[in-house]
Amino acid sequence: LSYFSSAKTVRLWSFTKNCGYNCTFCSVSLQEESPRYHSVADKRAHHNALERKRRDHIKDSFHSLRDSVPSLQGEKQSTKQASRAQILDKATEYIQYMRRKNHTHQQDIDDLKRQNALLEQQVRALEKVKGSAQLQANYSSSDSSLYTNPKGSAVSAFDGGSDSSSESEAEEPPTRKKVRVEAS
Repeated sequence: LSYFSSAKTVRLWSFTKNCGYNCTFCSVSLQEESPRYHSVADKRAHHNALERKRRDHIKDSFHSLRDSVPSLQGEKQSTKQASRAQILDKATEYIQYMRRKNHTHQQDIDDLKRQNALLEQQVRALEKVKGSAQLQANYSSSDSSLYTNPKGSAVSAFDGGSDSSSESEAEEPPTRKKVRVEAS
């Protein structure tokens, strides 16, 4: 493939990879291994297009960064826009601020986890105490001659089954209530 555009045609042997643009310079495949001819003006135009794309990408990246930093979000409407150095400084400050804030939040989460574990431990201890207190109450009530059945009527411990329905019914275990911890 040859390309002649002016009297300043320079023969360049090139077997490099495609530049990524659909340009006439890079349309020759590597498998053909045929030489390409570029003029100096065409080569300069190609380089300028690549450089323009690179600068546009950097510019778009700075605009995106500026729009991501809360203290700079109003800058695009104002007549005096922030310079690239100011954008980088403000972005650095914001990143440091967010790191400190995240660290504080993580400490709060860790404190709440520890507090939650202590509260769960207290609940288990109270349930144990409650269970042992109920057992002692049951033992002390069996010592007396009368006790109250689940229906609420008094029954003699020595009755021998006069109230058969109360004896056949098993004593129901106490229902647990969930303790709600409100955030303060």
